[in-house]
Amino acid sequence: MTNTLITAAAATLALAATALTPAAAQPTGAKNVVLVHGGFVDGSGWQGVYNILKKDGYNVTIVQNSTTSLADDVAVTKRAIAEQDGPVVLVGHSYGGVVVSEAGTDEKVKAVVYIAAFAPDKGESVSSLIANPPAGAPVPPILPPVDGFLFLDKGKFAASFAADVDADVASFMADSQVPWGVEALAGAVTDPAWKAKPSYYLVASDDRMIPPAAQRMMAERAGSTVIETAGSHAVYVSKPEAVAAIVEQAATSK
Repeated sequence: MTNTLITAAAATLALAATALTPAAAQPTGAKNVVLVHGGFVDGSGWQGVYNILKKDGYNVTIVQNSTTSLADDVAVTKRAIAEQDGPVVLVGHSYGGVVVSEAGTDEKVKAVVYIAAFAPDKGESVSSLIANPPAGAPVPPILPPVDGFLFLDKGKFAASFAADVDADVASFMADSQVPWGVEALAGAVTDPAWKAKPSYYLVASDDRMIPPAAQRMMAERAGSTVIETAGSHAVYVSKPEAVAAIVEQAATSK
């Protein structure tokens, strides 16, 4: 009888201890993250960010844009949003910022995150935003269009796009470029998501594609929560921890 009582008491204590032990960390707020890449690259560059977010319990979807037109890329992104089972944090890098600005008005989107990205206002496009670069700003080594598509000079790709990325990875990125359609650059936003949704902006202070001053201006205009880190335009590749951190901040903020 005594042994039975002791066993029962021990079981009760064990259950109590389990109840008091904190559960493994799980996402609060939005658990779904949709990542949208920019021009000249595809979604594979998000792998480091993806790995961190998955480890932290998020459901992560990577959009593969054709970057041929804004309308097509918005449609692909909206399909990815529609597949999610709850609130979404929508993240865009570079030209992907234009895509998420247009697609982010979807009712499932909780917040929009810009990673060294264009954050256009109504009627603006990449073409209009780069028309008058700040004095002294680096000129991206974009080659003349061929059949309506753009590439970066491979020999200058690393210095301009991925200066802080491993040299072998940067070389691969240069050689595996995705042609960026001139039509996509001209795509204008109709109703920017940042006017209706909370927005977050990671400024890459060493960016030689989108001048940091321009990034700060767009972030301020959007009323974004801003984090700044030393990094190239490919900061999402070189600093995945910083990118994942601001995404998780957007996901958990009320």
